[in-house]
Amino acid sequence: MSIPDIAIINATILPMGGAEKIENGSLTISGDSITAVGPAASVSTAGAKKLIDANDRVVMPGFVNCHTHIASNMLLRGLLEDVQLFEWLQTMWQLKRNFDEETLYWASLMGLVEMAKSGITTFNEHFDAYRVEPQIAALCKMPLRATLGYGLADRGLYAPITDWSWKALHRFGDKVSLHHRTRNDRVHVALSPHAPYSCGPEMFKLVRQVADAHKVVIHTHLSEGMQEIIYVKETYGTTPVQWVQSLGFLGPDVTAAHATQLNDDDIRILAETGTRIAHCPCCNAKLNSGTLRLRSVREAGIPVGLATDGPASHNALDMFQEMKFAGMIHKDKTGDVEFMKTSELLELATTGAAAAMNRPETGRLAVGRKADVIIVDLDKPHCMPVYDVAAALVYSARADDVVTTICDGQILMEDRVLPGIDETEIRHRFRERALALRCRSLN
Repeated sequence: MSIPDIAIINATILPMGGAEKIENGSLTISGDSITAVGPAASVSTAGAKKLIDANDRVVMPGFVNCHTHIASNMLLRGLLEDVQLFEWLQTMWQLKRNFDEETLYWASLMGLVEMAKSGITTFNEHFDAYRVEPQIAALCKMPLRATLGYGLADRGLYAPITDWSWKALHRFGDKVSLHHRTRNDRVHVALSPHAPYSCGPEMFKLVRQVADAHKVVIHTHLSEGMQEIIYVKETYGTTPVQWVQSLGFLGPDVTAAHATQLNDDDIRILAETGTRIAHCPCCNAKLNSGTLRLRSVREAGIPVGLATDGPASHNALDMFQEMKFAGMIHKDKTGDVEFMKTSELLELATTGAAAAMNRPETGRLAVGRKADVIIVDLDKPHCMPVYDVAAALVYSARADDVVTTICDGQILMEDRVLPGIDETEIRHRFRERALALRCRSLN
C-alpha cells in the first residue's frame, strides 16, 4: 500500500452521498484523490507525509456552490440594497460597463479567498462580467475547482455585449482548446446564455449546437422572477421553461439557476429533460424573486443543489447561511417542520450541488473521489453543546468555523491561514479598485 500524502485522524467524518457518519474516523489522500476513508481501525495512515489531527472536529466534503458570479459581484456587494431584481440589474450594469481586467483579477482573487476560507472548494461561475481570463489567472493563485461559464446576451439591458457574445459563440472552440479540463481537470468551461429576457431564440439555439459540438455544459438563469414570466408570456406566449424547451435547449447538461416561478408543466419538462436546478434561497428572498417549489422539484426527481448566487445579491459566499435559510424558508412555505431535515440540507450543499453542476467527481468523501475536503471546528460557543453534528453544521456553524480547506489534494488553508497568499495585499488592491470603479461609474 502506498504512503499517503495527507492523513486526517481522530475525526468525525460525514462522507455524504448517503453514507453514514463515521465516529473516530480517518481519511487518507494521495495526489489529488481520496485513497481511504473509514473507522480508524480500518485505515492505515502509516508514514503519511502530512498528518492532521481532527480531534473534536468534523471532516466533510468541500461545499459546492453551483451558481454564482464572483468576478463581477465582488465589486458590487452592498452597493444597492432594498430594491427588486430588475431595478438592481439596471444599476449594476452601470458599473459592469466600466470593468477592466486588472480590477476583475483582484475581485476574482478576493472572491476565491472568501470561498476557500468558507469551505467552498467547487463553484459554478456565470460570467456576467464577460471577461473570463482574469478569473482564470486568479485560479493559478488560488486553485479551486471551477466551471467557468462564458456569459452571453443579445438584447435588452445587455444589448451592448451582443457583438462580443456572437463572436464568442462562433469561436468557442478556441476557448475549449485553451481552458477546458485544464489544471489537472479542475477548470472546465461552459456556455452561459444570460436569461430568456436577455437572449433571443437564435442565441439559445446556437448555444445548444455549440454545447453539443464541444461537449461542454450550459449554465443559465431561468424562471427567476415575475418580470421574466411576464416578458416571456407577452413576447412568446408561454413560460420561460416551455419556451426554451421549444427551442430544443434543455437537457441534463443544463444548470438552471433560481427556477422560482415554475408551474406543474414546467416541473414535468425539467424532469423529463434531466435539467438541473441551482437553488439560491437567500438571494431569491432578498430580491423578492419567489421561492423554488423544492418539494415538488424533488418529488419529480430533478437534480437540485444549493448555491449562493453572487455576493452582490446575497452579500456572502457562505453555504452555512444558505443551508440554514433553505431549511427555515421551506419549513415555513410548506407548513411542514419535518421537510428538509439537516442531513438533506447538507446533501444539497455537497453531493446535490455537485450533481446540479455536473461535477460528479466531487461532493462526497469516497475512495477514488477528488480530495476536496474541509475540516470544521464546532468547539465554539455558538455551536455548543453539539448533541447532533448535522444540526450544528446547518443551524449553528458559520463560515469562519472552517479551519482547513483541501482542494484536489492541495492544502489551501490550514488553521485559518492561506499559505502563500498575502491577504492584506489582496484586500488593499481589491478595495482600491472597487472604490475607483464606483467613483467613475456613478458620479
